[in-house]
Amino acid sequence: MSRMVGTVSRGLRAPIIRSGDDLVEIVTNSVLEAAADDGFAIRDRDVVAMTEAIVARSQGNYASVDNIADDVKAKLGGQTVGVVFPILSRNRFAICLRGIAKGAKKIVLMLSYPSDEVGNHLVSLDALDERGVDPYKDVLSLEKYRELFGYEKHPFTGVDYVEYYQQLIRESGAEVEVIFANDPRAILGYTKNVLCCDIHTRQRTKRLLKQGGAEKVFGLDEIMTAPVDGSGYNAKYGLLGSNKATEDQVKLFPRECQDLVEAIQKKLLEKTGKHVEVMVYGDGAFKDPVGKIWELADPVVSPAYTAGLEGTPNELKLKYLADNDFADLSGDALKEAIKERIHKKDGDLVGQMVSEGTTPRRLTDLIGSLCDLTSGSGDKGTPIVYIQGYFDNYTTE
Repeated sequence: MSRMVGTVSRGLRAPIIRSGDDLVEIVTNSVLEAAADDGFAIRDRDVVAMTEAIVARSQGNYASVDNIADDVKAKLGGQTVGVVFPILSRNRFAICLRGIAKGAKKIVLMLSYPSDEVGNHLVSLDALDERGVDPYKDVLSLEKYRELFGYEKHPFTGVDYVEYYQQLIRESGAEVEVIFANDPRAILGYTKNVLCCDIHTRQRTKRLLKQGGAEKVFGLDEIMTAPVDGSGYNAKYGLLGSNKATEDQVKLFPRECQDLVEAIQKKLLEKTGKHVEVMVYGDGAFKDPVGKIWELADPVVSPAYTAGLEGTPNELKLKYLADNDFADLSGDALKEAIKERIHKKDGDLVGQMVSEGTTPRRLTDLIGSLCDLTSGSGDKGTPIVYIQGYFDNYTTE
């Protein structure tokens, strides 16, 4: 009889990770102990994934508000700094903002509207329509914004992020002016020194600002790219992907972790004789239908993964085959016809109708999203995820 279970995703409990911990040993042992405890066998092409948080913690990859302030001041001059397109997040941006403000005399905070880049809304599209505001063209002062929209609070967090960010900046010793616009060049009427805080659109934002006459333009990916007074750093992503650790410190996105995933893969092969794929994952890439948040506040879903996770799915759409090519078949005849078609499928199905509707995303983004949903971000205590059957198909016995 064919195997009845397809993909299984398990959250594995692990010790609380501290700086200097050996993740190769911890992850390998966690997988082996979980397999023994839960009674599953390690198989070739299983996937073991660990959250970026435990990797960064094991690296001791932290930076303080003062570290951020020193770097911002050195790069942007310490006077008036335009802070463009930050996301609205106490966890992701608030501590960074404290450091940025501490490294300047004045912050001109430019917020995109009606929402930030990852979908946190300041106001609704309906409210814009009702008040005749065109977010593509209109630049709003704080006074105009309050007149039009009042004091809106985030539906899930209960925070008025405009007021919250203003307060953080003032508490950090800087003056603050808030404007609302979606063209980054609007900031140039206030200052020529700009820090771009968007994530996935940052290269376009920087380009437009430089073409528009900005004098100093940096992104969050260019702050904390090297140690400041012995701090952590990330040479590739800087402050992007950082999280609040304490009120005065952020945990940075993990750095140089390709060697780690390959070492874990090698260790598991030595222990089990099986070739398991390994990855580090951060935020998944999916959108919440109610809160409208796009989740992906990290610069990438996966900063490091083994070679077998490269690429995209190459899958046939079973319901398409059942409803079209084999519409006259049923039962065992239909099952065998579909299995035969899978065995004979092309190595590259891109553009073929028979693959229409299969998810056109990279494997690491799909698997990373599955891992993020499995492990959660709260108190489950499962920073390691073990996935089986992801690369199975209907013919797998």
